[in-house]
Amino acid sequence: MKTKKLVISAMLIALSAVLSVFQPFQLPFGGGITLASMMPIIIIAFCFGTKWGLLSAFIFSLLQLLFGLKTITAFFLPGESQMLVWQALAICLLDYIVAYTVLGFGGIFKNRIKNPFSAICIGSIVALSLRYLVHTVSGALFFGAWAEWFFTQEGFYAIGAKIMEIGSGPVLSVIYSVFYNGTYMIPEIIITTIVTPIVYKALIAAKLTD
Repeated sequence: MKTKKLVISAMLIALSAVLSVFQPFQLPFGGGITLASMMPIIIIAFCFGTKWGLLSAFIFSLLQLLFGLKTITAFFLPGESQMLVWQALAICLLDYIVAYTVLGFGGIFKNRIKNPFSAICIGSIVALSLRYLVHTVSGALFFGAWAEWFFTQEGFYAIGAKIMEIGSGPVLSVIYSVFYNGTYMIPEIIITTIVTPIVYKALIAAKLTD
């Protein structure tokens, strides 16, 4: 059972990593809609428990950190994207390590909700919503300076003018981060919530899990 657990987890983490590379929709300052790349991590957490899920999600976060090395390096090197060292480190911690590790909570409703498919759906929503929350906090703290520029761009001006009437400074930074990160995280939540129970059912049929 231990060998089976390790093999299945390794395969699913690898699958998550591969799926995360393909992004049909990408945003200019980071983030994009993937091919349900977080689904395999949710399945690991649901099948093998929260502790194992968090460990697997942490390993996945390190892979994401490696994939984002080009972007991360720009935060440390001289140029338009350069930040203070503590800020760059905080972004690495929040947007990569914490944001992806929380996916390990995807299985918290197993045995708490009788229907396993409902449990994994709700777990997917909670886990991905936590990731959304972490990105929103990071965006508001470290990228809020882009808020006014973002909402005055062509295509956003009508809604942007109304948003900027609501508030400025920290308030506008939070609104910007919620809006920006929501453009890819909300579709990710919907896609993952639909796909995960389907794949989980297929794994049960193949007797790879129970």
